[in-house]
Amino acid sequence: MKKINILFLTICILGVFSCKNELDLQPLDRITTDTFYKTRSDFDGAIFASYSSIQDFWGTSTETLSERGEFWKISMVITDDVAADNIQADGISQDIDNLQIRSSDVPYAAIYTQIYEGILRANLVLDNLEGDNDLTAEDKTVLDAEAKFLRAWFHFQALKLFGTPPLVTEVLKDINNLAQPNATQDALFTAILSDLTTAAAGLPEEWDSGNTGRATSWAAKSYIGKVNVWKKDWPSAISAFEEVVTTGPYMLMPEFASNFNYDEENNMESIFEIQFGGPFSDDNIWVFDDTHSENFKASQGIARGNYWEPGNGAPGGKNGQWIPTQDLVDAFEPGDVRAEFTYYKDGDTYYVWANGATQSLPYDPAWSSNGMSLKKYGGEHNAVGGNHSPNEQADFNNERWFRFAELKLLYAEALIEGGGDLGIAKDQIDDVRVRANLLPLPLGADLKEAMIQEKRVELALEPHRWFDITRWGIGADVFGSAWDDKYNVFPFPLSEIDRSDGVLTQNSGY
Repeated sequence: MKKINILFLTICILGVFSCKNELDLQPLDRITTDTFYKTRSDFDGAIFASYSSIQDFWGTSTETLSERGEFWKISMVITDDVAADNIQADGISQDIDNLQIRSSDVPYAAIYTQIYEGILRANLVLDNLEGDNDLTAEDKTVLDAEAKFLRAWFHFQALKLFGTPPLVTEVLKDINNLAQPNATQDALFTAILSDLTTAAAGLPEEWDSGNTGRATSWAAKSYIGKVNVWKKDWPSAISAFEEVVTTGPYMLMPEFASNFNYDEENNMESIFEIQFGGPFSDDNIWVFDDTHSENFKASQGIARGNYWEPGNGAPGGKNGQWIPTQDLVDAFEPGDVRAEFTYYKDGDTYYVWANGATQSLPYDPAWSSNGMSLKKYGGEHNAVGGNHSPNEQADFNNERWFRFAELKLLYAEALIEGGGDLGIAKDQIDDVRVRANLLPLPLGADLKEAMIQEKRVELALEPHRWFDITRWGIGADVFGSAWDDKYNVFPFPLSEIDRSDGVLTQNSGY
């Protein structure tokens, strides 16, 4: 639409006298809201646009064109698991690593914009379902459910980040009244769970191979459990998780590393993952975004680097801007196979795709400031041509956002906190431990402490640790005197506060 508007303006400028009296001309491409939302293909395209806003958690938003991994900075680098490498990390990463949180900084504006872009796109689908179109009743049921899944998903991210963000359930059309106030958490939970309930009832249990990555009814049921954990409605969480665990389609992959290999995307452990395209074009159904389908492997802090030149550090600079903390490394028990696939250290073989081939060489501790680098989504299975663009600067491997392993640990948490069957809770934790080559917990073990430990090492370098720290209220335990309780929620972007003219209220302390 930006291109269309610019072209229309140019024509008006060139022919101002004939144009000023003919402003009722049809748009040059003749696609309007009234003419677009007609066929199932039209609506599929519109729903994919909402999905693509999730891809933009890595890319750019309308706030700036210099965003790189902003969401992972405020969900990973900020934690006790990841540090900004003082050799090559950018200044914002360094500040966030030191708990310097400012409402004027790029990450908060970027993610806020991307979330509410996704909500708008979902609402546009819902707004047009009952119009004059060619959809069948079944089409409408599925699309209504899918749009509500996405609307709930985005609102849930906003709730976790900002605490009391606006609740937007309709397309706002009055340009003079676009600002929305803070919603209460009760209102947000009610709306999110209502949308997920509709999604669980209306979505298919699985999609055909041409629609891989679209939300399913089982994904919606899984999120009902997860949202209820955040709500601390333990009975509802237990009920949802029990159904998924006992009758759902998911399983733990036999090998932990399988969850992050390029050739094992969308496997049986994956509940929901961010789909990326490649290797030569925007060939993924989600790709209706503004930044193409390239990922650059956001969660590893790997952006566009130099080509590999001898003596120029890690090949292509692809060892990343962020590094594992010693505290995370020490959290792994002896014999835990997850450590091997989570970080590089001295003595490891380093794999990267460079100069048109898989390169393997000894990992050099001099490549990072503490002698280690992040490895999840790295390794031999990902240093392959199909996972990289022809210019070798983009990584197409999907981000696994919600895995069955996480669900099992959330199920254990709900049982522990909600007075459920502790034997079942122990089984969930033990399943995750045994897959990691560890022994089951001894009888009488502190299950809550064990759950917290397993969640940290199992999900290391995935964007969950920060939100666990804040909802468990353990910030002071983790960060000591550097902690301030205001960090339990992030600041609303200063740009949004200014635009709202007082309608949106800033979180306390910012």
